[in-house]
Amino acid sequence: MKTINPWAAGLRALAATAFLSVAASTTAAPVADPQLEKAIQQGKDLFTHHTFNGNGRVCETCHLSGGTAPGRLPDGKAIPSLANAAAVFPRFKARQGKVFTLPDQIRSCTEAALEGRAPAYGSDELNALVAYVTSLSQGKAIDMGGKPQ
Repeated sequence: MKTINPWAAGLRALAATAFLSVAASTTAAPVADPQLEKAIQQGKDLFTHHTFNGNGRVCETCHLSGGTAPGRLPDGKAIPSLANAAAVFPRFKARQGKVFTLPDQIRSCTEAALEGRAPAYGSDELNALVAYVTSLSQGKAIDMGGKPQ
């Protein structure tokens, strides 16, 4: 009969728990409302495939792994993931001299980095993108004006 070392078994359990915790933190939590889940999935599809009639880039060109990993702007500048993006908006942007909301930021990225036509405020496209990016922040503490992670 094989003897199990309790220390090794505990270490394996801790490693498995840490792995599952990291894996869970990089994916959006499921949503109970089917219509909201549909909007999130539509937003994810737009995020990963839609160019907004721009330069051929998509949101995921800069925001890697669906926004769950750190990324790079077209100029090579490193950017944080979107894991807490919805939790840090609204935020004051000194360069623009005004408070930006998450929809403002999404529209700004669409026009600047993608050189595309930003979805209109209140449109299904913008609402879906906001729903998707917000889903990445599920469970994060609100920290308006805080640092993106």
